[in-house]
Amino acid sequence: MKLYFAPRTRATRHRWLLEELEVPYELVKLDLAKQENRTPDYLALNPFGEVPVLVDGDVTLFESSAILLHLADRFPEKHLAPHPGSPERSPYLQWVLFAEVTLEPVVMEHHRDAQRPAEQKMHLEKQHARLDEVLTVIDNRLEGREFAVGNAFTTADLSLASILHLASTLKLLEKHPRLIDYVMRHTKRPATRRAVAG
Repeated sequence: MKLYFAPRTRATRHRWLLEELEVPYELVKLDLAKQENRTPDYLALNPFGEVPVLVDGDVTLFESSAILLHLADRFPEKHLAPHPGSPERSPYLQWVLFAEVTLEPVVMEHHRDAQRPAEQKMHLEKQHARLDEVLTVIDNRLEGREFAVGNAFTTADLSLASILHLASTLKLLEKHPRLIDYVMRHTKRPATRRAVAG
């Protein structure tokens, strides 16, 4: 199994998941500044030239959510995904995809806005309202819960916590202490530490 990876990108969450799974894998680090993600060989794996890419035997995946779901299901004995047919399966799928499709874009929009000149920040108020709405949905979900789904850490928590960690570093969680606590708790996991090392 091979993960194409660049530090400080979304590929870190896939490395985190591989570390949680404790399975052998090869980490192929790409230097984006040197455009190693734009070579013909890499574009054959991901036509968009983005990271991550997972190569697992005959399966090659370049979509972030698909990689997370594939890996969690590939090793059911690790219990990072509820098994198909479980009552927790559909909520689990919902929260993995919510993190990737709903939460991440609004956090990334704030990240981009922080780097824009003031005259280009016209839509910031609308984005703040959307972010507050999304964070409130997660906050409400976690009321009285340690985990997003069920009574154990799953890939849904990994995906949510990794994106919320970025939100926290951007100081976007100050009105949501429950989310700050959630991020701190899950990013202290040993696998998280291994994923961001080196």
